[in-house]
Amino acid sequence: MPFALKSLHVQHPQKAFLFFIRELGYSQKDAQSLIARGRLLVNGKPITNSAQEISGDIEYICFEPISKGMKPVYETDDFVLYDKPNKMLVHPQNRYTPYSLIDELKYQYGNKANIAHRIDMETSGLVLCSKSKESERDLKKLFENRSIKKRYLAFVFGEISKEFTCNAPLKVFKDKSSPIIRSIVKVDNDGKSSETYFKPITYFKNLDMTLIECFPHTGRQHQIRVHLFHVKHPIVGDPLYGVQESVTTQYLDKQLDINKRIKMTGSARLLLHADMLSFHYKDIDYEIQSKLDFVGVCKENVNNF
Repeated sequence: MPFALKSLHVQHPQKAFLFFIRELGYSQKDAQSLIARGRLLVNGKPITNSAQEISGDIEYICFEPISKGMKPVYETDDFVLYDKPNKMLVHPQNRYTPYSLIDELKYQYGNKANIAHRIDMETSGLVLCSKSKESERDLKKLFENRSIKKRYLAFVFGEISKEFTCNAPLKVFKDKSSPIIRSIVKVDNDGKSSETYFKPITYFKNLDMTLIECFPHTGRQHQIRVHLFHVKHPIVGDPLYGVQESVTTQYLDKQLDINKRIKMTGSARLLLHADMLSFHYKDIDYEIQSKLDFVGVCKENVNNF
């Protein structure tokens, strides 16, 4: 388990965040963030005031990454890229998440390494990660400035014969009644501006499905999935968009049987893949492509391909 509960003794009374800085080696920002998230326990109860004085026996929850031997597909002195498998989390959902991509990154490159952006658990493909705080800042700035071009591959229902752009605004709706906050994204006039360009590659007439390229200009949550659902070409295998509400609920509650998922969505996995990233960094142009045979994945997951 990546999260461990450790016991320590604070000999002299001091502010909680100063203890994290002096004794545990955290920066002030990280120390205050961890305490705010309830990682420090006194008498078995979390405290969230980083300025509170602590002394005596305390406990704190720390992240101890584990490795399953996953190696990056590309590496420089400043960053690495992983080809994330489908159904693997980028970050842990909670302290009980047994394994996620951040485990491999921090296990291999240390605590200062971090993930520069996110893709959905259901989406496979390239994830760009920094090796230091400096490169993290620079890479995240590239994403914020939309200076990183992303290409996804998707296998969708129906025939798409022409290139097109979807500009439907998107809004996140959160269900806070669940123990784990669940989010659904919808097209909404009050939502954030969102833009995705789509280009067809191959139409499979016997399946009535199309392999397409997707180029998101903005980076909204579930953007490609919702835009394709909005234009009535949902992604094959999507248990959230393009299915009955009862199926969505069962999926979110982790009660969707795999055979029912295949029957209702066409595949046991979401057929969406982050295939390529291109960007300019420190006077060098990079264009890195995934090594996954996505068409082969589609053949494995779609009946009668």
